[in-house]
Amino acid sequence: MAYQKLQTSRAAAVTPSDTADIPSVSNQNGRGNRGCVLYVATGGDLRVLTAGGDDVNFAGFPDGAFLPVNVVRVFATGTSATGIIALW
Repeated sequence: MAYQKLQTSRAAAVTPSDTADIPSVSNQNGRGNRGCVLYVATGGDLRVLTAGGDDVNFAGFPDGAFLPVNVVRVFATGTSATGIIALW
């Protein structure tokens, strides 16, 4: 089994929204929003927009887990998970 170490330098609470992206800390020098990974305290369904433009629903996402996908938005519609933290 591979061990993946997650290291971040920034974190912020996420408010799910159908229209607003997660504010980016990676848009300096014209690089654009490259997304963030997520920590989910209380699981449930999690609908996200990836940095690549994919609208994806992670059904039954577990409590206390990380989503190692570059995410730019957590949708309010289709998301029942709570305690979502963005990590950069």
